Amino acid sequence: MTKADLVESVYQKTGFSKKDSAEIIETVFDLIKSTLEDGEKIKIAGFGNFVVKEKSTRRGRNPQTGEEIEISSRRILTFKPSQVLKSAINGG
Repeated sequence: MTKADLVESVYQKTGFSKKDSAEIIETVFDLIKSTLEDGEKIKIAGFGNFVVKEKSTRRGRNPQTGEEIEISSRRILTFKPSQVLKSAINGG
């Protein structure tokens, strides 16, 4: 599913214009993005949790040369689905 598919779905289900539907989708994505950039957790009931985690600097190895390298610290995004979503996917 693409962003255009989401806009089309909102357009069909709500009766808003396609332009308004696109603005709604953009606003939701912007809110999610800015919240995650601030390092905050997003919990959507019945769907799941988005969490930003910190990974510290660590040593790694280049698989081609075997040379040791340093992997810099970074932030990663994780998603944990809710039980409701898991059971819906598994037909329960």
